[in-house]
Amino acid sequence: MTQASSSPAVYWGTGRRKTAIARVRLVPGTGQVIINDRPGDQYLQYQAVLLANVKGPLEILGLESSYDILVRAHGGGVHGQADAIKLGVARALCEMDPANRGPLKVEGYLRRDPRAVERKKYGLRKARKAPQYSKR
Repeated sequence: MTQASSSPAVYWGTGRRKTAIARVRLVPGTGQVIINDRPGDQYLQYQAVLLANVKGPLEILGLESSYDILVRAHGGGVHGQADAIKLGVARALCEMDPANRGPLKVEGYLRRDPRAVERKKYGLRKARKAPQYSKR
């Protein structure tokens, strides 16, 4: 979604991973990452790998210092939220310019990881763990 031409262009993207959901806004800026009103490195517990993952889609296109990443994230843990943010940034970049889709898809930034915890089944202790069998 793009706002009116009088205000700066804002691009939205939503990413999910397991139970984490991230609503991402890309606005013209200096390359800052703000997650839930906190600096990105602080929110991601100063883990450089996670911060690099979040900025990855912008670095592929050479836009890492042109846009700020503003995020509302909830659910899951820090790693899941970082992956959700990465997908949200990639989707926002596709909204910005459909020509960005090709390079992002080649690098795998547009693929949602569908793995999640398997639900517990009745009669079992966990998803697949059965209670111990006793013959007598």
